[in-house]
Amino acid sequence: MPEAIKLRASWQEDIAEIRLMMPHPMETGQRKDPESGKLVAAHFIETFTVSANGQELVRGQLNTSIARNPLFSFYARGVRPGDRIDVVWIDNKGETRRDQFILASK
Repeated sequence: MPEAIKLRASWQEDIAEIRLMMPHPMETGQRKDPESGKLVAAHFIETFTVSANGQELVRGQLNTSIARNPLFSFYARGVRPGDRIDVVWIDNKGETRRDQFILASK
């Protein structure tokens, strides 16, 4: 199973900044293996969603041009400490990662 997603949240008044790091190799399919000389197969996150207490906050679609272990940051109003955040990604090989977080106090 892929490494766990990492999440950090900080608040300024009633607006939360949520930062996610999604560990993933994010291969483009254009890099050659140095030993065999063959192309490394494409392997990248295609879609991800972030929900707070079951309400979708963000839905994203990625492609091969995103770097390994992508980091995303976004702002959300009305998200509070103690809320449950669910993050799910699906990659082009059908692998899925789902992690759940409870936001720590400010």
